[in-house]
Amino acid sequence: MDGVPEPHTGWTFLTNHARVLAAIADNPNVRIRNIAAHCRLTERAVQKIISDLEQDGYLSHTREGRTNTYRIEAGKVLRHPAEAGLPVAELLSLLIQAEAGHTSAPEQLRTARPRMPVDGG
Repeated sequence: MDGVPEPHTGWTFLTNHARVLAAIADNPNVRIRNIAAHCRLTERAVQKIISDLEQDGYLSHTREGRTNTYRIEAGKVLRHPAEAGLPVAELLSLLIQAEAGHTSAPEQLRTARPRMPVDGG
């Protein structure tokens, strides 16, 4: 995909932040250009989202030459009060499995994924 992605109207189930974070969870060395194409966003939008995620502690990166390697803080909880206590790893494991057709989440997420109690009531 070249240039600016086609516009989208209406609502979606996932935020662009979730899409970008899932793309990074799937490949910690992914390039911004590839994230943008995959998520159907501009590179500038992806850069802003990555900055937001880093500022709030969900993501960090190390730079080796021209390559960034991202690290997701999988135990950090989601921001909305309705998901209080739910770690980002739970959301990402679902997104990555569904998108990639994997039967299990990447090692980074499996090892940091605390289990939430299930209310049987």
